[in-house]
Amino acid sequence: MIKHKLVGNAMQMLVTELSPGEEVYGESGKFLWKSANVDMDTRFAGGDKHKGKGLFEQAIGTAIEVGKRKLAGESWAFVYFTPKEGNGLVSFAQMIPGEIKALELDGTQDLYVQKEGLLAAESTIDFNIALTKRIGAGVFGGQGFILEKFSDAGTLFIGSCGNFIELNPADYGGTIHVDTGCLVAFEETIDYDIKMIGGLDQKGIKNIIFGGEGIFFAKLTGNGKVWIQSMNITALARTILGYSGRASAEDRTDLGGLLGRI
Repeated sequence: MIKHKLVGNAMQMLVTELSPGEEVYGESGKFLWKSANVDMDTRFAGGDKHKGKGLFEQAIGTAIEVGKRKLAGESWAFVYFTPKEGNGLVSFAQMIPGEIKALELDGTQDLYVQKEGLLAAESTIDFNIALTKRIGAGVFGGQGFILEKFSDAGTLFIGSCGNFIELNPADYGGTIHVDTGCLVAFEETIDYDIKMIGGLDQKGIKNIIFGGEGIFFAKLTGNGKVWIQSMNITALARTILGYSGRASAEDRTDLGGLLGRI
């Protein structure tokens, strides 16, 4: 387990303390600061998996791994951090307001995360991608066909927009419906699909047209952990955009002062 602490509340920062032999990798653009004795190395996705192979095999293998990350909507490379001469500190932060959660994977179960959910991970954690099991979930699930898949044992750090909420569908009759923009991660024991908010009757059509929640829910079934975020980042962006250009109380006060001097 990587020693770490989370700093802040609404806009958290992650500080990891690395011992000799430990290493973390992070998403491009999410590094914040580090101690001077920590080495920083940008590596193409999956490059380590093909060390020791021939140059052609390495090139093909790396190209496949890079292609996977591009399918997932992520950058071509991870940034790795390794301490030199004793312990070192590395800090990461999200680009949106929200919480950070540390998850310990024991190697017995994979974890699925929606794109852009990864903040950082111990180098023992394997990154891969997974196609959604059903075409409907990929087309209408809000995040496309691709989920990020994390395997093996180690510490994984994921981020949310707003607060994290942990649920288990088994505690609510076996199935829960979640706003497609609020789903962050779930264990492999959970079945992921989509469901229309309403049918084609009068009530269903009203829900779709006037409910303001889109057309589909994420449908999660099974016994396992599901992590959702309290804020839909797309809805947040639309809200901010809607407020842009509006006059605030301060603007009106300034305008009144200006008119008073004319």
